[in-house]
Amino acid sequence: MLTLPKNQFQPFFTDLMVKAVHEEHIFAGFNVFSLDDAYEIVQAAERIGSPVMLMVNKVALELFPVEVWGDALNLLIKHAKVPVCAHLDHTTDFKVLERACKAGFDSVMFDGSQLPLEENIRKTRMAVEMAHGLGVAVEAEIGAVGYSDGAGGKDYKAAMTDPKEAARFARETGLDWMAVSVGNVHRMETQDAAIDFKLLAEIEKASGTPLVLHGSTGIRDADMKKLLPTHVVKVNIGTALRMAFGNTLRGEFEKSPKEFDRAKLFKLPLKKLGEEAEKKMTLLGCKGIIS
Repeated sequence: MLTLPKNQFQPFFTDLMVKAVHEEHIFAGFNVFSLDDAYEIVQAAERIGSPVMLMVNKVALELFPVEVWGDALNLLIKHAKVPVCAHLDHTTDFKVLERACKAGFDSVMFDGSQLPLEENIRKTRMAVEMAHGLGVAVEAEIGAVGYSDGAGGKDYKAAMTDPKEAARFARETGLDWMAVSVGNVHRMETQDAAIDFKLLAEIEKASGTPLVLHGSTGIRDADMKKLLPTHVVKVNIGTALRMAFGNTLRGEFEKSPKEFDRAKLFKLPLKKLGEEAEKKMTLLGCKGIIS
């Protein structure tokens, strides 16, 4: 049986998880790197009546401090016509985690995937206690999702999630969403990920916890649809949107090599980014669930 988190956060968190399981759709989390791409994603969500998550990762934190991100995203959330939440992705620094909680993020991820199991449990539990005390949901990872481009570093060790460890991890940490490794890979540019649905089912049965898949750009559309009736309630998508923006921007420079106006150069790339976000949310069954 799936155990949903207590409704101690913004009400739509629990509501969306219930909907994701019982109505067979999945919440899309998109990495954002500026206010303009975040706004484009929100507009895409509004066009199709879908909730959406705006995620800030460690690369984005190199651009702006977490407090700036919190203020900017909450301004968008305030004016959005659909449920939108702000999530801090892949964090190992407890100070940054706490700052994000105080800066208005709805959800944060403590990433102890490279730690021994006992240490991952201990530190994740600490993160949960701190974040829950501030009314913020917590995601954490068991197993370790690999990187197609080696971005995790030469010492990074990818590992498939062990169902027994997942059950213990969920039980002993009190997390709200659990990221798992079942063949999904970060930063894939092609849809070649081989999802192990048998392993996923074993993790579901053992843990009874809402699940998250990172690296979902690499998941085939057909497999994404197969995920709809599972306990996966959120997928993280970044590379697909970056490719839509970056490849289009390259074309704009080639077409207009003397153009220097950012607003003109970004207009079509942002449009393509929004279209890609809309496509993914529709694929995940989210179109029209918000009236």
